[in-house]
Amino acid sequence: MDILTEEMRRVVTEIQLCYAATVTPDGKPNLSPKGSITVLRDDELGFADLASPGTIENLRHNSAIELNAVDPFTRRDFRFKGAAQVVKDAEGHGQIARILGPDYPFEQVVKIRVETASEVCSPVYTLTQASEAEVKRFWLEGYGYRSAREAGGAHDCP
Repeated sequence: MDILTEEMRRVVTEIQLCYAATVTPDGKPNLSPKGSITVLRDDELGFADLASPGTIENLRHNSAIELNAVDPFTRRDFRFKGAAQVVKDAEGHGQIARILGPDYPFEQVVKIRVETASEVCSPVYTLTQASEAEVKRFWLEGYGYRSAREAGGAHDCP
């Protein structure tokens, strides 16, 4: 069954950054950014074990995990809950290695079987009449991004 919608897949694939929430062995919350998130299967996400000793230790004690992926420009936000496994998996490793490139050696993959996936509605869409394009333009400008044309780029696409 496809738990992940096309929009969820798009955000995960384009942003490649999420925040992973796990629980420490003594029951405290732990939040950690993960910059290698990708869609592995219709109901599975994964990220590389890169400098993640706390996350990995937490998952060895409790496999419950929640991932939150946010497009910072459109403010589209998705929450994924499930169970994680820390594994050596050639296929998953290959998918993630293609994203990261050769400068990030890693051995283990954290595979998440997504049990529930949902959109988190940003207040910008519920409290204002702003379109997604307007929200994106606002945040791109707020972060100081300019198009290649505005910056004097050589390519003049229509």
